[in-house]
Amino acid sequence: MSTRPINDYALLSDCRSAALVTSDGSVDWLCLPRFDSPALFARLLDEDAGYWSIRPTGPTEVTRRYLEHTLVLETTFRCRDGTVVLLDALALGGRERGHSLGMSSPGLLLRQVTCVEGRVPVEVAYVPRPEFGLVHPLMRPVRGGLISRGGANVLALSSPVELRVSGSVADTAVTLRAGQSLGFALQAGWAWAPDPSCRTPSYIARRAKDTVSGWRSWSRHHADYEGPWREQVNQSGRVLRAMTYAPTGAIVAAATTSLPESIGGERNWDYRYTWIRDASFTLQALSTATCEVEETAFFTFLANACATQLDRGIDLQIMYGVGGERDLSERHLPHLRGWRGSAPVRVGNDAWRQRQIDVYGELLDAAHQIYCDTGPLEPFTCAFLVGVAETAARRWREPDQSLWEVRGPGRHFTHSKLMCWVGLDRAIALAPMLGADARIADWTSTREEIRAAILTRGWNERAGAFTQTFDGTDLDAAVLVMPMVGFLSPDDPRVRSTVHAIATHLTDDRGLVHRYHAADGLPGQEGTFLLCTFWLAQALALTGEGAAARRAFETAASYANDVGLLAEEVDSATGEPLGNFPQAFSHIGLINAARAIGDTT
Repeated sequence: MSTRPINDYALLSDCRSAALVTSDGSVDWLCLPRFDSPALFARLLDEDAGYWSIRPTGPTEVTRRYLEHTLVLETTFRCRDGTVVLLDALALGGRERGHSLGMSSPGLLLRQVTCVEGRVPVEVAYVPRPEFGLVHPLMRPVRGGLISRGGANVLALSSPVELRVSGSVADTAVTLRAGQSLGFALQAGWAWAPDPSCRTPSYIARRAKDTVSGWRSWSRHHADYEGPWREQVNQSGRVLRAMTYAPTGAIVAAATTSLPESIGGERNWDYRYTWIRDASFTLQALSTATCEVEETAFFTFLANACATQLDRGIDLQIMYGVGGERDLSERHLPHLRGWRGSAPVRVGNDAWRQRQIDVYGELLDAAHQIYCDTGPLEPFTCAFLVGVAETAARRWREPDQSLWEVRGPGRHFTHSKLMCWVGLDRAIALAPMLGADARIADWTSTREEIRAAILTRGWNERAGAFTQTFDGTDLDAAVLVMPMVGFLSPDDPRVRSTVHAIATHLTDDRGLVHRYHAADGLPGQEGTFLLCTFWLAQALALTGEGAAARRAFETAASYANDVGLLAEEVDSATGEPLGNFPQAFSHIGLINAARAIGDTT
């Protein structure tokens, strides 16, 4: 099983797929050609599931960074007799600039190691294991590298040095002297492979330069945020772009599957998909990070993927594949032991079958953010959004599994009702644009009915807070969004009391916030949620607690790793990051909280 800390990894992305690289130069995760493709390297989840390592032999002192304004990774190894620098990137298209990032990415992993002083022995180990480690491919040396065949993939590895092949492992050792460099490139095909000899050192250097230029061009067009924590916000914006599937505009929740929410437990999910529940907060974050084109692309993806005849009595699906796929049926991979023995490893996510009535509000709020001030919508989108509002009005009384996707029977979650209120509130504002003026009176009446129900059944006087469920007593960090969505004023005593209750009862000794403490139908415990801690920071800022907001923000942000990436959760006992990585929702929370603190303090 894999035991390396989750935050030891750095992300590579070509805005179509993702790789994760350790601090000592091993690619332990690579999915091509899409984020949700079967992994070619999966040592992240099992030591026997494949990797590609380039590193000096012997002891080293390691530092790493992304090249300025990019997601091109530079790792520096300082050894006894010299220093080498490893450059890693998933290549972008040769002419990609600004908003076109990822539209012509070739699915090419570039690795270049250079000796900058002294002499350093370097070892290379190439161990591809397609289909999450299930396939041990046949390898054949060819001019300029290796061809590997097995399963659906044909892999072409371009190498400037001869590699020794033993079974399904290829390796070599070479000593580099100051000024010497080796460039490698890996590309996957489906029953074909490019000629490895065509990937010359000059070609690899040119593709690396193009990739740096592409990221920097994009960053130049997305660096207008001038509020507090500017560097963290800009880096989080790049992470969101990196987790965007360029052909459709979909944003994945994370780059990985089955990194656990509790070590050794069963809370291991596949997050390489797009959730509607993230929509409105994602758009707020993209707006703050000045990603206007990405905002529109993301909403267009959601509208196209979600489009369906809602009056047939079918729920709006809560999540989709990056190409808009709906069937995300879950299966286990029993041959993988999981990160630190956290099995099962899952591919697919059966939460797609769940009912979550909050999604109607998130979708309409997203539409409101995008289109409220921009003019008319095309008739297809208008008809669909009217159907979303009608469904929210019809279904708000029904139980669901909430945005947290609890297992077991549905319940009447306060946050879900709140988001139905949001949906109707935004639909009323959009009604003239939607051609739905005749529906305003009915939507207004239902909106007020929902409001009254939340204020009476969602509020618990003894707890001094809005609770997780109607007529319940358990707290839930999701209700922190009430002042953010405009349901109640931030200075309402009930809002202030709720924020105080959550800060007191759901916050651990580190200052990090749990989602809830209630039973959720799953065994074991989970860590604290970084998103919820950023929500607390944002709520504190809105309620005028500026100093406390900054403390909460700094606490959550401190759990970013050395290259600025955030996981989903933190283990309360050890402080170690948990969950799929990097986590889009955590970076979204950082951006939105930073903006709120800057606007209110």
